[in-house]
Amino acid sequence: MTTAIEKTSDQKRSALVVMANKFQVEPKQLLSTLKDTAFRGATDSQMMALCVVANEYKLNPFTKEIYAFPDKKGGGIVPVISCDGWYRIANDHDQFDGCELIENCEDGRHVSTTCRIFRKDRSHPVEITEFLDECKRNSDPWNKQPKRMLRHRAFIQCARVAFGMSVADPEDAERMAEYQKGEPVKANGNPFKQEEPLAAASVEIEPAEIEEPAETGDGPDGDFNWEINLEEAK
Repeated sequence: MTTAIEKTSDQKRSALVVMANKFQVEPKQLLSTLKDTAFRGATDSQMMALCVVANEYKLNPFTKEIYAFPDKKGGGIVPVISCDGWYRIANDHDQFDGCELIENCEDGRHVSTTCRIFRKDRSHPVEITEFLDECKRNSDPWNKQPKRMLRHRAFIQCARVAFGMSVADPEDAERMAEYQKGEPVKANGNPFKQEEPLAAASVEIEPAEIEEPAETGDGPDGDFNWEINLEEAK
């Protein structure tokens, strides 16, 4: 048990030392600063995980390229990479060969944004389209700058596929925060959103007209038999 704890402690110090060397500061001072700023509220073990992710993708926590998000339902801390962090990862990747962002409109209305990321080692680009009615949330950034927000969303989702990443982004963190509060996520098309029930009862369906069968009186109690005109059926 003691050996396992010491091993974890060594790993934590190693990850912290790597970051401290990058910023040319003492590891102890860096640890204290991170706990008061970007990684506020993280335990030593969580701090190790955050430092590992930051080192892996060469992200700077002091410029908010990566920060800690508290997962109240699951417990612990979730590393979140900001929009600037995702752009840093793409631009620093050896195989990144540029991208295209296309706004798609219908009847003069912006409905979606398509992102294409090109890699030097692939013959075809990775393409992802994000739709405004599925992503838009009832927040100031989305209400004031929906095109910009959707552009960020499309790029991040495309980068996930192009570079094989699964780290949370700011939108994931915001939706998680709303879900943890027990509130429906304010985004159209989101599975957590509580949609208004359809007013099915207000729709009246006319019953189909059925031709009355001819009364022949052949059966008991005047049974009805269906008469089929074969000439008309032809």
